[in-house]
Amino acid sequence: MYTETHDLDGCTMLEHWLEVPLDYLGIQTLLTDSNTPNSFPRRITLFAREYVRPGREKAPRLLFFQGGPGSAGPRMAPIGSWLDAALNEFRVVLIDERGTGSSFPIDAQTVTSVGDARAQAAFLACFRQDSIVRDAEALRQELQGDEPWAVLGQSFGGFIVTSYLSHHPEGLSHAFITAGLPSIDQGADAVYSRTYPATARRNDAYFAGYPKDEETAWFISTHLADVEEYLPTGERLTPGRFRQLGLVLGYSYGPDLLHFLLEDPVWVHNAQRRLRPQFLARVAEHLSFAKNPLYGVLQEAIYAQRSTGATAWSAQRMRSAFPEFTLPPLAAGGSGELDLRRQGYRFRFTGEHVYPWQIASDPALAPLADAAEELAYATNWSELYSAATLAENTVPTVAWIYTQDMFVPFELSMQTAHAIRGLIPLVSETYHHDALRTYGSSVISSLLKAAHHQ
Repeated sequence: MYTETHDLDGCTMLEHWLEVPLDYLGIQTLLTDSNTPNSFPRRITLFAREYVRPGREKAPRLLFFQGGPGSAGPRMAPIGSWLDAALNEFRVVLIDERGTGSSFPIDAQTVTSVGDARAQAAFLACFRQDSIVRDAEALRQELQGDEPWAVLGQSFGGFIVTSYLSHHPEGLSHAFITAGLPSIDQGADAVYSRTYPATARRNDAYFAGYPKDEETAWFISTHLADVEEYLPTGERLTPGRFRQLGLVLGYSYGPDLLHFLLEDPVWVHNAQRRLRPQFLARVAEHLSFAKNPLYGVLQEAIYAQRSTGATAWSAQRMRSAFPEFTLPPLAAGGSGELDLRRQGYRFRFTGEHVYPWQIASDPALAPLADAAEELAYATNWSELYSAATLAENTVPTVAWIYTQDMFVPFELSMQTAHAIRGLIPLVSETYHHDALRTYGSSVISSLLKAAHHQ
């Protein structure tokens, strides 16, 4: 392992680089033959950044797993929010999960270089939570040998923590989860059958606060069905893609952010009403997966286990069960959008849902469309969680669970909370998915208080 030391905001900041295996689990599991492509790298570089507050040099370590999948550890300068609170108790390690940040970052070119679609899918399968857990164990052993450490996981990071408790509980002194307690035995269908109604409720709250925005949204979607408008990425902005801006509704100030995004979207150009270039640029920043392609191609794969079977484009299939999320075919033009309005449907933005047509549309993901198809119908997955191990858990574990969470269904999280021996659930009826970032100090202090009384 190689380490560099710096000073940041009164703290010592250590940057660690470590080589780890690409494949811990047998990369052939998603291949129909037994040959591992020679183009797969055998080892990859893992990066983590550690913060130490003066006087806390001997404090225990806390490892943080970011949400995602496909998001790097946060770069905080200055230090604030939850990290500032955590540094009062711990040395805090922010890991770039494999495929993100400085840990062997993944893009379409990296993936397509390994071979055909089947090989690409097998390669991508090495970037799920079970492999990230093994990276964490390699880092822990380098930093502190056999001594266990505490972990904190936000959103997808909580999926990683749950997998950690399942496969390497000996490495953990404490486990903390915020907005990320997954179902351990149900697949993606169980998730999306619940997130669509949650997204509908969040739409209602948004339009209740900004009633004129619903008219704006209908106008834009009808316009996009008739007029070809293009994002700076080169992608045509369709009504379906426009609806995906609703992802931001899952955050504490999501309705306000979406309101700001939709303000003043139209101008007159060459005697025609068109969408402003500035508006299209803002939209592209929210819709493109160029910065985190793993988020797109692994969004459903993080729910897949051998016991739950293929995801088979779950978000797409589950959408058909909720007529209010109907998306008229693009060939119908604006009349399809108008028909929805005439039938009395409210406008519906979608949430954390990834669709096959989206993969093909986004220039950052389009080269991976065939690999994404392979992942969608793969069945020979590893098991991410162990119900038996979790039922015998001895690691002090505390999890924040939010009734208003638009991404991680409350009901499924509570089922898992009861399945993990000794887990203390902290339930909020007001927090949203990003409460760790928005209300960091309060969230952290409650976790630590609960752990101290365990």
